[in-house]
This record gives sequence, C-alpha cells and structure tokens, in this order.
Amino acid sequence: MDQKKTEILWREEKYNVMFHSQNYYNKIRQTMKNKAAYEEISALIEQALNLTPTEGSMRNACQHMWGYFKKVATEEEKKQYEQLIQTSSFSELLTFLRQLAEKYGVTYLLESRVLER
Repeated sequence: MDQKKTEILWREEKYNVMFHSQNYYNKIRQTMKNKAAYEEISALIEQALNLTPTEGSMRNACQHMWGYFKKVATEEEKKQYEQLIQTSSFSELLTFLRQLAEKYGVTYLLESRVLER
C-alpha cells in the first residue's frame, strides 16, 4: 500500500520537480527504483519545490510535457508553443499545456500538480 501511495505522489509531482530542478528529478527517479519510503520521497520533493526554478529547468519540463502533443497538435498550436517557449513566458506556457491536456485528454498531465499553477 505504501509503495502505491509513493508512486501516486511521484506521478503527481514528477513534472513539478523537473520544473524546479533536473538534479532532484534524477535523484528522486533513482531513489524510486529502490522502493523508497513515502516519507523519503515526500521530503525530497519538498526540498526540490523549495528551490527557485531556473529558466533552463522550466524550459526542460515544458519540453517534456510538450512531447505528449507534438504529434497531435495543430499547426497553430505548434506555432503558439514555439512562440511561448521562445519568450520564456512560463506561466502562459503552463496554461497552454493544460489547455492542450484537456483538449487531447492527457490524464497523466492533468493529474500533474505543475499544471495547477
């Protein structure tokens, strides 16, 4: 039961962690492979979310999320994404990605806390 709860927490926070820190993302992924306790993963996530995201970490997370849409997005959506990623308007970009997740029914992203911003 505890492992399932831990996996759900990680699924919900994965892109949020990546948005703040690629290093923590990698560390938590590795820790998850060792069937870490919920408390350990929760603490690592909290540490990651306390970091100020860099432009690079925010861009990286958005590019990973965009991967769910790049083959299904319309030309207009692709242009809008390219424009937003270039201007580094990450709050607008996250809103746009959420709209795409809703439009295309990408439950995994809709359950991700990063898109709750």
